[in-house]
Amino acid sequence: MASCHRLGMTTLATALSRVVRLLYFMAPAYAANMAPPFVRYWKGWNRPISRRWLGTHKTVMGFGLGVLAPLIVTFIQSGIAWEGALVAYEHWAALGLRFGVGAMAGDVAKSFLKRRAGIAPGDPWIPWDQVDFVLGALALVWGAAALSWADLALILLLSVAGHVLVNHLGYWLGIRDVRW
Repeated sequence: MASCHRLGMTTLATALSRVVRLLYFMAPAYAANMAPPFVRYWKGWNRPISRRWLGTHKTVMGFGLGVLAPLIVTFIQSGIAWEGALVAYEHWAALGLRFGVGAMAGDVAKSFLKRRAGIAPGDPWIPWDQVDFVLGALALVWGAAALSWADLALILLLSVAGHVLVNHLGYWLGIRDVRW
């Protein structure tokens, strides 16, 4: 009975360790997604990329900050040199750039499709609002880490849950206009 309990605790510890490793790996993509709303305060020179194709919520400065944030995160990760990391960070700039461009490209592609579907900027489009940046980032960093299908499913699940939580927090703090 005690060995069964130990086995269960070991399995739980292994699963939690994998979750932490996956979150650490995806931290640059999460930073890319969270950064653009902060430029809404930079009025005047923060122009939309394309009002017609993407709406007014996708701005040049937001895109740029969404690419810069993962570079900063991967630089910090390279300095930490955590043994549990899923990737080596000696090429942190290339990895950060791939995370940033991928995350922003996924977000822009979703906005383009959202406008074509007649959905207004800021209106929810579930689940695409929650996974667009993740899919874009993973598309460009694919192969950097050995990820299983279960890892991908877990990343998507954690990202959706985290996206909802962060957006509600951003709404409560006044950074976002909508909860989703």
